[in-house]
Amino acid sequence: MRRAALGLLALLVAAPWGAAPAQQRTPPAAKPAEPAPSPEPPPPPYEPQLLKLAEIMGSLAYLRTLCAAPEAQGWRERMAALGCQVRDLGNISVPLAEQIEPPAPDEPLRYLQPIAVAVRDLAQCVRNVVASGALPLVLGGDHSLSIGSVAGVAHNRRIGVIWLDAHGDYNTPETTPSGNIHGMGLAALTGRGHPALTGVLGQTPAVRPGDVALVGVRSLDDGERDLLRASGVHVFTMHDIDRRGMASVIEEAILHVSVNTVGFHLSFDLDVLDPNEAPGVGTPALGGITYREAHLAMELVAASGRLIGLDLVEVNPVFDARNTTALLAVEFALSALGKQIY
Repeated sequence: MRRAALGLLALLVAAPWGAAPAQQRTPPAAKPAEPAPSPEPPPPPYEPQLLKLAEIMGSLAYLRTLCAAPEAQGWRERMAALGCQVRDLGNISVPLAEQIEPPAPDEPLRYLQPIAVAVRDLAQCVRNVVASGALPLVLGGDHSLSIGSVAGVAHNRRIGVIWLDAHGDYNTPETTPSGNIHGMGLAALTGRGHPALTGVLGQTPAVRPGDVALVGVRSLDDGERDLLRASGVHVFTMHDIDRRGMASVIEEAILHVSVNTVGFHLSFDLDVLDPNEAPGVGTPALGGITYREAHLAMELVAASGRLIGLDLVEVNPVFDARNTTALLAVEFALSALGKQIY
C-alpha cells in the first residue's frame, strides 16, 4: 500500500538548443513491428523555456524547501553546458493542506477537487510549452502531477509513456486501499478513474495503454495488479531487470512506446531506486534499481532521440539525507538530456 506523499515542486525546462520537436525526430534504430512515419527535416532552433510550479500536493501535505535545490547546485549552468538555454515562466500556486478541510478516512479520492485543478493548470502550461517547441522537464514531489504533465504533452497527438516506478500507479477509486490519487495516475492517463482526472484537456484517454511501458515495478496492490494484467500496458518488473539487465529492458520499453507515436514522455519516480540509493521519497520499497542502472536508463533514453517530455518526481526533502535524492534527480535529468561520461 502506498503512503501519502509530501507535496510537489515542478520545473519545466527546454531541450538542447537546436533540437527538433518530437514529431520530427528520428525513430530508434531497432525496427518496430509497424514502422513509424519518416521524419521530416528539423526546423530552425527554437527558444527554450522554463516554468516553475510550487507546492502542489498528493495528500496536500506541504513542500517548501525543494525549490532552491536545483538552483543551489548550479542547475542552469549544468544545463547550459549541454547546449540548453532556459527561460523562466513563473510559478503556479495551489492550496496548502492547512487551507483545506481534510477528507473522511474512507474517502476513495482524497483531495480530488484541488488536485484536479492543479493537474489541469499544469497540463495547460505544459501544452503551451510544447506548442512553443520546447521539451518540458518537471521536477517534483507527488506523482499525481504526471496526470497533468503527460496530458499536456499528449494534447491532440499520440505519444508513448515510459513510467519508471516501484509502484503500478494503476489503482482506481474502486481498487485503491488508501484513496491517494498519486496511486492512480497511470490508470487515469489511460482512461480509468474519475472523469476529472481521465479527461484533462478534454482528451480521454490521454495515452493508449499499449503505448505505455511500466518499468521497475515491485509493489502492487491486488486490484491494480488485475487491472494491469487486463490493460495492455507493457509491464517490466524488477524480476525482469534482475534477469535480463537494465539495458535490455529499457531498450524494449523504448521500442514499445515508439511504434506509431511522435515520441515518448518519461515519468521517473525516484522511488524506483532502492531506498539505500534514494532515501528522500514518500513511498520507499526495498529491492530497487541502482544509481548506475538509473543513469544507464537515462543515457539510453537520450540516445533514442525520442524523448519529448520528462518528469522526475516523489522527491521528499522531509525524508532526504543531505539533499541526496534531489541531487540525484538533477543528475538523472542531465543524463536524459544527453550528458555523457565520455
